Amino acid sequence: MIPDIPRTPIYRDWFLVQLALLVFLIDQFSKFVVRDQLLWRQSFPDTGFFRFTHTHNTGSAFGIFQDQNTALIFVSIIGVAILVLIYRSQVAPSGLLRLSLGLQIGGAVGNLLDRLRLGHVTDFMDVGDWPVFNVADASIVTGLVLLAYIFLILESGSVKESGPDSGYGWCPVCEGEMRDVVGGWRCSTCGVKERTVDPAR
Repeated sequence: MIPDIPRTPIYRDWFLVQLALLVFLIDQFSKFVVRDQLLWRQSFPDTGFFRFTHTHNTGSAFGIFQDQNTALIFVSIIGVAILVLIYRSQVAPSGLLRLSLGLQIGGAVGNLLDRLRLGHVTDFMDVGDWPVFNVADASIVTGLVLLAYIFLILESGSVKESGPDSGYGWCPVCEGEMRDVVGGWRCSTCGVKERTVDPAR
């Protein structure tokens, strides 16, 4: 019988929590400075490819779904809950997954606080013809790209599919992921090793 391996609660993952908090603080501080130093619609510098432009966004990232602030509050809460569930679904979340979730949670909470306090999100990064965005938007999009990379590229080529000769891609002891090592596979969680069978013996 495979033992039930206890999962670390997300709030005790100090790397993820500190990353999310750092993103949140940078996002909120940068928005505060922009609101304090620039009038609405004012840009600094006045012209150029990259400017700081104080705008209000009642939609989601990069200006889509305008005037949907209330609905986006609920979407943000649900989104954070889904990210927590993704974390809980992993026996041993990888560093890349923790990086992805930390970026997304920090950004989502930063924008959520804006919506609750102000009724809109403060945007200020004005790059060329791209819609004006903020630190939270950039963090969320970066985290989503990492998450897609993990599940669409890494998972599709992981040892779950590349190690069929072992009879399984998961550890028979703790259900951790079996990774290729010289002479067989080793569990990334508990360290148990399965050796390849020499057909000549």
